[in-house]
Amino acid sequence: MVRLVASSSLIPMKTEEIAQRLVTLCREKKWEAAQKELYAADAISFEPHAMPGFEKETRGLPAIIEKGRKFDAGVETMHTLSVSEPLVAGSSFACTMKLDATFKGEGRMNMTELCVYDVKDGKIVSEQFHM
Repeated sequence: MVRLVASSSLIPMKTEEIAQRLVTLCREKKWEAAQKELYAADAISFEPHAMPGFEKETRGLPAIIEKGRKFDAGVETMHTLSVSEPLVAGSSFACTMKLDATFKGEGRMNMTELCVYDVKDGKIVSEQFHM
């Protein structure tokens, strides 16, 4: 996403703006919209470890979107979701995501993740989740 300035030139969003926009969309559970708007086409996603049906590393925006759809399909009920305010340092930012969800065939789980993002040229180029 770019923003217009008085001179009508296009300037990539700043890391702080991307961080705030991502947090807003995540709080609304609009994962795919966030990915399509804010992620680079060649972004990389890292999970804490491989899990059944999910690799440790996912490369490329189409694969990241598919991973998100697969996650959503596995959620039976999302009881609560909270996302912290982002902490920004240079071209990186982090936030915590807490969710209480019932997963199909897995039962109810409470999870807290530290989500770390790297930004380049106004797009998220990597995301890494820590539990």
